Amino acid sequence: MSGHFQGCSSCMCIMLLEIFLILGAIIIYFLLSKKKEETLPFKEGWWGKGQKPDTEEDTTIRPFKVEATEEELSDLFRRLDQARFTEPLEDSCFHYGINLAYLRKVVSYWKNEFNWKKQVEVLNKYPHFKTKIQGIDIHFVHIKPPRLPEGQSAKPLLMVHGWPGSFYEFYKIIPLLTDPASHGLSSEHVFEVICPSIPGYGFSEAPHKKGFDSVSAASVFYELMLRLGFHEFYAQGGDWGWLICTNLAQIAPNHLKGLHLNLASVTNMGFTHLLSILLGRYLPGLFGFQEEDVRRMFPFLKKGLYRILAESGYAHIQATRPDTVGCGLNDSPVGLAAYILEKFSVWTNPEFCNLVDGGLERKFNLDDLLTNIMIYWVSGCIISSMRFYKENMQKGIGTQKHEKLTVQVPTGIASFPNEVMHTPQAWAQKKYTNIVSFHFMPRGGHFAALEEPELLAEDILQFVGKVEKEQLWTKKRK
Repeated sequence: MSGHFQGCSSCMCIMLLEIFLILGAIIIYFLLSKKKEETLPFKEGWWGKGQKPDTEEDTTIRPFKVEATEEELSDLFRRLDQARFTEPLEDSCFHYGINLAYLRKVVSYWKNEFNWKKQVEVLNKYPHFKTKIQGIDIHFVHIKPPRLPEGQSAKPLLMVHGWPGSFYEFYKIIPLLTDPASHGLSSEHVFEVICPSIPGYGFSEAPHKKGFDSVSAASVFYELMLRLGFHEFYAQGGDWGWLICTNLAQIAPNHLKGLHLNLASVTNMGFTHLLSILLGRYLPGLFGFQEEDVRRMFPFLKKGLYRILAESGYAHIQATRPDTVGCGLNDSPVGLAAYILEKFSVWTNPEFCNLVDGGLERKFNLDDLLTNIMIYWVSGCIISSMRFYKENMQKGIGTQKHEKLTVQVPTGIASFPNEVMHTPQAWAQKKYTNIVSFHFMPRGGHFAALEEPELLAEDILQFVGKVEKEQLWTKKRK
């Protein structure tokens, strides 16, 4: 009997040893995989026409100016004069898209009062440049501080726009960041601002080949910053700028001192996310939701699912057949204006769809709105800008490597209440593991830099102040 017990006990010991070895291997695997912060590979591409030449690329940075030609204006006015309008449905406001009666007023203002030549002078008040990167011309605005406190240096800040915006979105926030003291803000941190146009947007050349996605754009902008001599810098973005800057943080975490976002979407939704959608309204603490998260998210069918469905039709078109609808927008300035202005209405405040004028002039002025539209019109970039959706979404949401990687860079998030989709910090934290600043903004929507430049500037300044004071960018490297 004793031999039998001894045999059993030895078998038990072997089993326990095997279990401990397996558990130990699993623990070691997770510890090692956690230590190894995987980065996103830099995407070296060639987006120019034809084959990549054997010669070295010209890296010259050339001055550029926006121009208004008489030929351009006469063609525009001819098209505006020949526009065909349809009567809106009675009491439709912006529920069917832009109100067509209000669109007539916008076109009348465009023809009779809007001064493109004057707005070109406004655009050229900041220095513009172009440089060739990966085969295409990249346009950017580069603004240095007019004055610096003694012993202080400017911090480089890359600001990236989205669709249907442009570099012009940042014109109201630029002076607040480059000369904060003159605008009643703290001058502890002063910025040197670089605002590029995404390739295929504005005055940046459109890629000539398929496959130019957010990782491609991030790689191009990383190369741009290095070319300008910035090996450590901050990045800020919303809309596509959110994703491009996020990818930049994944590509070059040791070069990005901090990442500031006014949109932080999560594309990889796990079981916990889904459970929090079902139960978060009743057990917010269990899922890390704050009171404001509950207010913004629930009832989820109305504020989440239905709003996304109502606002995502354009994205489905642009992610599948952008060139088809783009032909009409590229040919008709009135069609282009209708398509873009609708977004500036309902993405600024969903309640604006109940107004005949879409609330557009409550938050913006027509000169600014038409200047943004004119950037699309004169550059003929609407189709190439829409293609960016297909390049990023044609393989499916949640399938790309960058969607599965976390972001280690110190991150600040300004959460505006009227953003199309609210992302609570508890969700964002799974992607951005080093959130050092998350603020519920008191007002504002999707186009924050243009709509609420002071609020956004203050949030950027406090975020950078925190990163600098605590030297968070050096800690992440250790």
